[in-house]
Amino acid sequence: MRRKIHKTPERLTGVRIDAVAAEGKCIVRTDEGVIFVENPTGGPGVAPGDVVDLRITSTKKQYREAVAEHVHEWSPLRTKPFCEHFGTCGGCKWQHIQYAEQLGFKHQQVIDHLTRIGKVNLPVILPILPAHPTEYYRNKLEFTCAEGRWLTPNEVGTHQPMDPRAVGFHVPGRFDKVLPIHHCYLQPDPSNAIRLAVNEYVFRNDVTLYNLKVHTGYLRTLIIRTADTTQQVMVTLQVAQDSPDLLNGLMSHLHAMFPQITSLNYILNRKKNDSYQDQDVVNWAGKSYIEERMDDDSTISHSGITEKSPPLTFRIGPKSFYQTNAQQAHTLYKVARDWAGLTGQERVYDLYTGTGTIALFVARRAKHVIGVEYVEASVADARVNADINGITNTTFVAGDMKDILTDEFFDQHGRPDVVITDPPRAGMDEAVTRQLLKAAPDRIVYVSCNTATQARDLGILDAGYMVAKVQPVDMFPHTHHVENIVLLTKR
Repeated sequence: MRRKIHKTPERLTGVRIDAVAAEGKCIVRTDEGVIFVENPTGGPGVAPGDVVDLRITSTKKQYREAVAEHVHEWSPLRTKPFCEHFGTCGGCKWQHIQYAEQLGFKHQQVIDHLTRIGKVNLPVILPILPAHPTEYYRNKLEFTCAEGRWLTPNEVGTHQPMDPRAVGFHVPGRFDKVLPIHHCYLQPDPSNAIRLAVNEYVFRNDVTLYNLKVHTGYLRTLIIRTADTTQQVMVTLQVAQDSPDLLNGLMSHLHAMFPQITSLNYILNRKKNDSYQDQDVVNWAGKSYIEERMDDDSTISHSGITEKSPPLTFRIGPKSFYQTNAQQAHTLYKVARDWAGLTGQERVYDLYTGTGTIALFVARRAKHVIGVEYVEASVADARVNADINGITNTTFVAGDMKDILTDEFFDQHGRPDVVITDPPRAGMDEAVTRQLLKAAPDRIVYVSCNTATQARDLGILDAGYMVAKVQPVDMFPHTHHVENIVLLTKR
């Protein structure tokens, strides 16, 4: 039997980090090629300008991967992380980098993707629009309740038995390990208080949490949604067993402690994964939804009087999609609507419309808006939101985009003058981009949360359109994620 030979990992000492690369990794350029640098869980993070020691973890044909083991010199771009969980929690990975520098890296990421992947001619890319605030900006968080608590090195060193239960976030790369969170800077109050109350109730009453390996236990997830404009709060618990006494005890506890919870729900999910879009939601107390409002800055005329339109109201259920940074969503939508160049005479197609937020935001300035979305429940939400706001010039259709956008569909609904598209991270199916070339709208406004797939799609659309404007928008401070809006006009 041949003995397995263990190679000693290659190490590089005193290496300066050059820049930030895709997916938030850092990059080092050497004579032997590029090295992508990850941060091991529990580390201080690396930043451009750091001088570090690297351990090579993987060697590919065109690049190598490494982790930083020691920092010799700190970068002047750094700042002190504000969260005690930084380095272990998977969120806010850039909080050790000054915010102005984060914006610069995101802006450069947009340039790199559009030029290297799309290979299209670009105008001057507008400066990225910063987020405000940069903390407590999310309106939705999902916490895992699991029997699989992540232990810190100090806790491991004590060799004392630890309670394996935790309510918090998954540790990166470990589906079965959850970091208990003391204070999270992502969502405003009462999010932290609610999570801590659930945690305290679980331990005081010996409630079992779900074991992600053997699929036993009771409580699975805690989902908290907050509305910025109405201050309404939604809490949804996901449980794995039908145990009315356990459920009513916890729900009654939350209902009594937090009267500001306007929607209290639960989901019984016996599957081996936590996805719940295919599961029934039971409203235990309050309404089955919360509401968010958004100014649309339009005007309406009646009886010879012109006045500002009332804010749009969006009804958000436990399964509804709504931009998780509501304030920046308003900024994003305003740019998209302005670039659509609407005069009130246009037929607009809103592709991947979700619950119709963009469609309804532009509807008061368009002749008619056709929203297309794959998820039928989202389309139902969009229709409800149109009714709530008294908007009658919208049509929402459910189905697979590549199957719906046919010549027959265009003949039925009319060919678009303007298309606004906001696809998921995978971008648009090639069949959809080809169909847009055939439909030949005057303008296409492409909103994307993944500039790599956006650049790929722009390469296809280049056959009939030129890029007229590019506007990056920061929706998620302290992360590598960036939204980007591109205006395409006919050649």
